[in-house]
Amino acid sequence: MSIDRIERVSALLRRELAEAFFKVFQSDNLDMAAITVVRVEAARNLRNATVYLSIRGHEHERGTILHKITRKGGELQRLINRDLTLKYTPRLAFRLDLSVAKGDHVLDVLSHLDTPVES
Repeated sequence: MSIDRIERVSALLRRELAEAFFKVFQSDNLDMAAITVVRVEAARNLRNATVYLSIRGHEHERGTILHKITRKGGELQRLINRDLTLKYTPRLAFRLDLSVAKGDHVLDVLSHLDTPVES
């Protein structure tokens, strides 16, 4: 399968998942503004996909939030299957992506280096 097709399917899954999160978790007590679908990596055979999520803030609750999302993975998959026309709906695996948090930390450090030191 061409790399271009895999990238297009991954981007489509990312967009659909972002919308599906609001439908699935609207009644739950989750801070949806803190959750971002950073990227989706579909396998070459499109049977599996890894969904990388960023959870801003809530440092101590990230594991719990990721667990809640994983538990409702089947429901997210059903919504995607209903909305997309794919031969196979990929099985979703959710992972925490800390790259955004690391980037924020680097920017914070750089902003503190930028301020003049008083003598």
